[in-house]
Amino acid sequence: MTAQLPAPPAPTPPSAVAAAPTGPVDEPPVVIGDDTTGRSRAASRWRRARWPLTVLAIVALFVLFLAVVRPPTSADPYAPDNPEPGGAMAVAEVLKDQGVRITHVTSVADAVAAAGKDSTLLVTPNPSFFADDQISALNRTGADLVVLQPDYSMVAGVSRDMLDITYGDQAEPTQPQCADPAAEAAGAVTLTPGLYDASDGSDQVRPVLCWPDDTGAYAYARLDFPDRSVTVVNDPAVIRNGSVLDQGNAALALWMLGQNEDLVWLVPNPMDISTGGDTPTPAERGQVNALMPPGSAPVALVVVLAAVLLAFWRVRRMGPLVVEDLPVLVRSAEATRGRARLYRAARARGHAAAGLRAASADRVATRLGLARSSDANTVVDAVVAATNRPSQQVADLLYGPPPADDAALAELVRRLDTLESEVHRP
Repeated sequence: MTAQLPAPPAPTPPSAVAAAPTGPVDEPPVVIGDDTTGRSRAASRWRRARWPLTVLAIVALFVLFLAVVRPPTSADPYAPDNPEPGGAMAVAEVLKDQGVRITHVTSVADAVAAAGKDSTLLVTPNPSFFADDQISALNRTGADLVVLQPDYSMVAGVSRDMLDITYGDQAEPTQPQCADPAAEAAGAVTLTPGLYDASDGSDQVRPVLCWPDDTGAYAYARLDFPDRSVTVVNDPAVIRNGSVLDQGNAALALWMLGQNEDLVWLVPNPMDISTGGDTPTPAERGQVNALMPPGSAPVALVVVLAAVLLAFWRVRRMGPLVVEDLPVLVRSAEATRGRARLYRAARARGHAAAGLRAASADRVATRLGLARSSDANTVVDAVVAATNRPSQQVADLLYGPPPADDAALAELVRRLDTLESEVHRP
């Protein structure tokens, strides 16, 4: 029985081959000389940069969160937006409820621009001092001045030399003992005195002084000039949040600051040098807040902390020393000659002499059986006993001053060699 093999497939006609559909053929990726592609290089860069980018994204989100949730308050003493005990937010909020418009400024230039007639200018204590031209600029505003705890120059400038100031102390509540309406409304308060009447009696305006102590100093003074009034209080406790509710402080503060509908609240910047004569730049004002908004300090601290952590994370950690065979062998004689040439090129005769002396002292001490921790006196005494040389001569050889020139260095080498030849083991 004969097996039949399957017939071979019929050949495809040329027309069918030509008519067969041809789709797009994927070209192999372009490979550069280091056996990488664009995709592999991008993936490698992403792996290296993803953690720093993640840290920066977290810091940016945290900064954005602080910027959104940060309350509109500050930590500046006597500031109208400071709710802390050293701030004055309580008085400011009550004044706002009574219809007083408060303008918070931190430079003399801004105060001069905002204050004017029919307004009150409050000057809180300055951590530094006002310059004379700044005091003159504040006087020229025409606004009613209320000055808290001023220095000598400020008192003399705003009162036209009718008041003087010194240090005082008040330990108990005192009645005002004057006819001023604000003082009568406040009643007995505990304020630090220190103001004195310096007028000569010939002036048409006489200061009204209130809350005296036993020495004749007063805590409050008011002068009514034809163009404006000036009120000086030697104690800023009348507006501080922590003490405004003590006795009649609140009544006195509201009476002084609520006389006009506009109140310019000056919290001096210690670095402010502006006078209001022209429009100062932020650098002239010396205000950090002009460049960094309030609340930027915590954000800057977080950014610096993140940068430090990133540096610690990326820094190369030094592991244990790895001992490796040198690619070539350097003979000790060649190393010695190389070091000698360096000493000669630098004319470091002192270093060369110190090395020679240290080596000689070490070899001599070893021959004499001395410990490596032996001091100079012990080595000198042992060498003197072994060679019968004078003690001063041995000390000069082993521990003397550096040679003055090359000839002296050569002579020192010869003498050290001679000294070593004289020392034998005991």
